[in-house]
Amino acid sequence: MRFSNRNVRDLRWARDASERAENSAATTFHPVSSSLTCSAMASASTEQSVTDTAATLISKRNSTSVVWNYFGFKKEDAAQLQVLCRACRAPVATSRGNTTNLFQHLKKYHRSMYDSCMTKMPSTSAPDRPNTSRQGSLTEMFESVTPYERNSKRHGEITRAITEFIAKDMMPLSTVTKPGFVALTYTLDKRYNIPSRTYFSQTAIPELYKKCKEKVAAEVKTVEFFASTTDMWSSRTAEPYQSLTVHFIDEDFNLRARCLQTTYFPDDHTGENIAAGLREGLASWDLHEENHVCITTDNASNMVLAARLNEWTRLQCFGHRLHLAIENALKDDRVSRATALCRKLVGHFFHSWKKKAALMEAQRELKLPEHNLITECPTRWGSKEMMIARVLEQAKAISQVLSGDRYARSLIPTWQDIDVLESIHKALHPLLEFTDALSGEEYVSISYLKPVLHLFATSVLAEDAEDTDLTKSIKTKVLAYLNNKYGDPNIQELLDVACFLDPRFKIQYISTDNIPAIKTRLKTEMVDLAQRTYHREKRSRTETVQMPQSAQPLGEKAKRSLGSFFKTSAASPSLPVEDVAEAELNNYLMTPTIDGEDDPLAWWRVHKISYPQLCIMARKYLCVPATSAPSERLFSTGGNIVTCTRSSLKPAKVNILVFLAKNL
Repeated sequence: MRFSNRNVRDLRWARDASERAENSAATTFHPVSSSLTCSAMASASTEQSVTDTAATLISKRNSTSVVWNYFGFKKEDAAQLQVLCRACRAPVATSRGNTTNLFQHLKKYHRSMYDSCMTKMPSTSAPDRPNTSRQGSLTEMFESVTPYERNSKRHGEITRAITEFIAKDMMPLSTVTKPGFVALTYTLDKRYNIPSRTYFSQTAIPELYKKCKEKVAAEVKTVEFFASTTDMWSSRTAEPYQSLTVHFIDEDFNLRARCLQTTYFPDDHTGENIAAGLREGLASWDLHEENHVCITTDNASNMVLAARLNEWTRLQCFGHRLHLAIENALKDDRVSRATALCRKLVGHFFHSWKKKAALMEAQRELKLPEHNLITECPTRWGSKEMMIARVLEQAKAISQVLSGDRYARSLIPTWQDIDVLESIHKALHPLLEFTDALSGEEYVSISYLKPVLHLFATSVLAEDAEDTDLTKSIKTKVLAYLNNKYGDPNIQELLDVACFLDPRFKIQYISTDNIPAIKTRLKTEMVDLAQRTYHREKRSRTETVQMPQSAQPLGEKAKRSLGSFFKTSAASPSLPVEDVAEAELNNYLMTPTIDGEDDPLAWWRVHKISYPQLCIMARKYLCVPATSAPSERLFSTGGNIVTCTRSSLKPAKVNILVFLAKNL
């Protein structure tokens, strides 16, 4: 008779059960006092059984759970269908891959083995660990996988964040279609479906620009006085643009800088066209020219003409002026030869990776700083000074590397070249930090110009006994050039006023002969401003207080309060405005100056109550930037937007993206 596997398993189970029943019956006749002895014998029998069966049972193939160390299969069970306990040889019914019954068998019949197994188990895979997590409802399960509605709040928040990320960080619109970015957004929120590139280009970016423009417009609408910078530049695609930035100090004495526009300028860059473009730019933002204090530009003739045609006060960019002064001072044959040698030397190392590696090895041997050589930028005098300083620093390493190369040996600087470079370095190095310090947008800079020019004349560019003839010549030429260009009376008066209104300097750097004129100018402006303010407030009160006859209740007479009898006399100033202005100026000059590291705007924020008219003059003149760096920074922003992979951007889109990048 042939038996199936199921019948064989049933017969074996019945036989084992019968044997266990007989053993159980036999133990019932033992006395109670011998229970411990029997338990010990059972334990020894179990251990012996485990030892015997371990050699006969084979382990489960491809098992990962530690519980399979206590179970196995007979050798002849090639399919591994019947699981046997290694301790008691009892079969355990379990489906393929399921270990729940195995744990339960150990827990019920072999507690010590179960405890040992649980200590080897990872804490997260214990089958009897209480499940503290709540099973979600069907609604929650569907919500966790259902995409957000396009008009939902959460979808709008994420979309706005992505739009601001693209605009602020100047990222291409194709970013939203990149697999990595799509995977990132899916990982952060699986319910969010990112909109298409077209949506960001035609809807999201324009909407963000509209909101940002409205915010900037509301901000500049309340500005009482403002300054500006402008410049012309061409993009990578040779399209010309005109940039315009405004700078002002708000009522809380915070210095603000805003990019108004980066407009496409296809007309000829003549002074007339530039002047017209600037007027249109201010008019489009409802900024009145009578509130325009000063415009800072470079020294191009068309910019000078444009400011003159508009009758605007113009301040020449200190950075450009210092660059021209240094270039003029370095017009010397010895300087030309030494700097040309430096450029060739730097180019030689930049075009050979072997020479770069050899230079680094020489730097380690000579214990020199492991610095790379610096390339000169023709439009930045500071890069020339840094190139010379780096060549002087690495002169020994350069000589060691090139001395073994007969073709490049001629690039080694001679002692005459080293003397020239050291003379240039000594004259220019102290000037390097002034350009960067005066190019900031977040702090007052115009009031520094007068003290800086004084510092140049008395310390930085003053001749020293140890200076070489070349160093003395460079210092003298730079100082003479700056004094000549800033000698214009109108510019001097503007710088004196700004210095006067800075509580760090006041009249310290102003000529004694010019102090009365500065006080007279400020007094006149304060009086005019006070009178305009008084008449404007009086007219506003009259329009507000007077009630139309039709609005008054019939048959009811309005009662006057006691304070209304004194309102007229209180509205008029108790002292002449001239005396008030004079008193503010004198009191201001009597207060001690603050530390040079302190913020002048913070001082005015605290003392504006004591100087109600003079603080407005401070807001008027201290907002002027000393350089045109804000407009030049727009060039860099535009260059980061109009890249070689985004060269098809239209001028209108460039204006939007530059505006958002600077104003968000």
